[in-house]
Amino acid sequence: MLVLIFLVIPTISVVIGSVYLDGAFSFGRIGALFDAASLRTLRTSVVLSGVTALVGAVLGAVLAWLIVSSPPTSVFRRLVVSLSSVLAQFGGVALAFAFIATIGFQGVVTLWVKDHLGLNFASSGWLYELPGLILVYTYFQIPLMVIVFLPALEGLREEWREAAVSLGATRWQYLREVAFPLLTPAFLGSTLLLFANAFAAYATAAALVSQGNPIVPLLIKNALTSEVVLGQAGFGYALALEMVFVVALVMIAYNLLVRRTSRWLQ
Repeated sequence: MLVLIFLVIPTISVVIGSVYLDGAFSFGRIGALFDAASLRTLRTSVVLSGVTALVGAVLGAVLAWLIVSSPPTSVFRRLVVSLSSVLAQFGGVALAFAFIATIGFQGVVTLWVKDHLGLNFASSGWLYELPGLILVYTYFQIPLMVIVFLPALEGLREEWREAAVSLGATRWQYLREVAFPLLTPAFLGSTLLLFANAFAAYATAAALVSQGNPIVPLLIKNALTSEVVLGQAGFGYALALEMVFVVALVMIAYNLLVRRTSRWLQ
């Protein structure tokens, strides 16, 4: 019932709204997705999601590996896992304000560096553009990677390493021939999950970017708050359908990779 109310019905509404216009079916809204402005916005969203997913996946995987390498009862392990659980959910307006107050035009760090070093690294306004979005998104992508990738690392059995060593394998050979091939599906699946998470994020970008629509969620917001967008009413339906399609492809690939990982995790 919950899936029907919160997933199936909204998706059907988006599909119908994107092709049903003024009492007749029309693909005009779908065609508007291929305009230069729409394609540029989609490309920026893909770049933002892809870069933050890749950076967050690599750094998060390294941090998760350090966690697994520490004793189960260590303070470091419990602290990092708890902190990651909190920071993975720390986003939206609060996160945007934290970065603005820290490295914005009048941020604490910005003013300190300007007073002591004579440098004003915030003068170009990069924090409020694509580079700033990449930095802010990476902030919550790393702890999310720790949470989703940690079970795969914990699923590596000590017996596999001992068996490889008993057969004469070095540590690097064990990692290359056993650990990395087993972890690759989980790593790629987690990276796809991070991509979908960044692609659908809205509140942080809305609070950070005051002008323009650099990513698809902000363009949807503009479509919902404007009477006419690209000469067509309700253009937000088509944009939402575009997002549903992209996220659906990502999640299908993610589920396929998770199935491969679950075979040996169990």
